Amino acid sequence: MNFIAVNDAMAQPAADRISSPLRTRVLSALVLLPVVLGTLYLGGWGFALLLALAAVLMTGEWDRLTGGVGFGLLGLASALGLLVILALAYFGHVGWALLALLPAVLVLVALSRLDGRSLIWPVLGLFWLGLPCLALLWLRMGDNGMFAVSWLFLAVWSCDTGAYFAGRRIGGPKLAPSVSPKKTWSGLLGGMFLAAAASALLAIVVELRETAHFAVLGALLALISQCGDLAESALKRHFDVKDSGALIPGHGGILDRVDGVLFAAPALALATLVPTLGVLPWQ
Repeated sequence: MNFIAVNDAMAQPAADRISSPLRTRVLSALVLLPVVLGTLYLGGWGFALLLALAAVLMTGEWDRLTGGVGFGLLGLASALGLLVILALAYFGHVGWALLALLPAVLVLVALSRLDGRSLIWPVLGLFWLGLPCLALLWLRMGDNGMFAVSWLFLAVWSCDTGAYFAGRRIGGPKLAPSVSPKKTWSGLLGGMFLAAAASALLAIVVELRETAHFAVLGALLALISQCGDLAESALKRHFDVKDSGALIPGHGGILDRVDGVLFAAPALALATLVPTLGVLPWQ
């Protein structure tokens, strides 16, 4: 989860020294990082509970972001649907968990009519949040689960960190000015480079032979994670919202911090589902 990066991860260069907001973000990261890594290491019910808590909190943020009140009728229904899906997956029924998305969608459609809101955003939120949480839980419970999820987090965090500092130092042409005016191409390339370097270093540490292969995959994960960052930026711009929440000091909401993971996790899960392609070095 993106605990070190800031929302404007690919910002233009700034002359001032490390600001107080950045220090706040770093301090928040130092508090949250051991919790995330600890539950990731333990796996099992500890990691599942962390995902369940994150899913519920993100559901509230999503509902407020898209015009709701947080945990009103639709917010509570979405949160309950995600908890049921994660519970099914945790007890080994991943197929049923995916199928459970269908009745959850039908419930949200019915409740949207009662609530007088557009059904698009609650249904989109169910998939935007549900599939990544399900992917993370499934990855952690599978073979090489600890390694797979650790690498995923490392690639995304490295990308956000590299993008932030490259964007500040180098600047240059804008990446997507209509969506996120502060992001630059130099930030994107810097993030991909650092994610590739971190992935290669991880491969060396765990003695994987495909170091270059792993570096390329790390860069691809970084690129996908930045697509998630841009997608949430577009969503916030559409609703004229700066942050998804204010839960994490200096960071905003949980959605602001995990936007890259929400796109990268399903991508890694899909690659894992097709072992015959031999995409992943440990397959």
